[in-house]
Amino acid sequence: MKRSTPPLPYQGRVPRRSSGDEAALHIRRMIFDGELRPGERVPQDEVAAALGISRIPVREALIALEREGWVTIELHRGAFINALDEGTVRDNYELFGVTYGFAARRALDRGVGELLPRLKEIQTGLDATDDPAEFTTLAFAFHAAVVDAAQSPRLRVVLRAMSALVPGDFFVAVPDAVAGQRRGLTAIHRALKRGDAEAAADEYLKTMRRVGEHVVAVFRARGLFDTTGSAA
Repeated sequence: MKRSTPPLPYQGRVPRRSSGDEAALHIRRMIFDGELRPGERVPQDEVAAALGISRIPVREALIALEREGWVTIELHRGAFINALDEGTVRDNYELFGVTYGFAARRALDRGVGELLPRLKEIQTGLDATDDPAEFTTLAFAFHAAVVDAAQSPRLRVVLRAMSALVPGDFFVAVPDAVAGQRRGLTAIHRALKRGDAEAAADEYLKTMRRVGEHVVAVFRARGLFDTTGSAA
């Protein structure tokens, strides 16, 4: 059965997507697939027609994408794709590592009685699969369990505001990241079992840094980076 999943890193329980969310995901995919290049105008009518929606949710999507740094909206001209650079991608995953490390610390502060059995179940699934789509789902579930255990509404707000760079099933698009993610989640799980908050946070940071390097490699191979030196 095909699953609908959000981009890694997982940002909590996923509600049904709105038309604006679908439009934002569609535009991210167009960028990722090279259909939209830095400096090009987003074809709002084409996006609306492809999704069978009006331009209103497309405009909502563009506002969200501008906030995330994907596009720049120019008055009376439209929305234009921003250039990415390697540092931007690395910073993005560094921030995820810091934020999830904070979640791990908070989870230990709150008590991990219900968390540890859940992580053990997820870890068993991760160890048993080499299917990228299934691995994506289980990795999301691991991160979600840690965030749930942190019991921090503010943390959820911060994570939802952060930009996921790879659309769709993450480990399908970035298969080389599977081994490092498996190793990292195992280390995080072990640190949480020991009650070692600093080790758990450190392992989260190292894990997300590895993810960032794999995403850099994929983006570089797809020619998605600015090569003129003009990216901020």
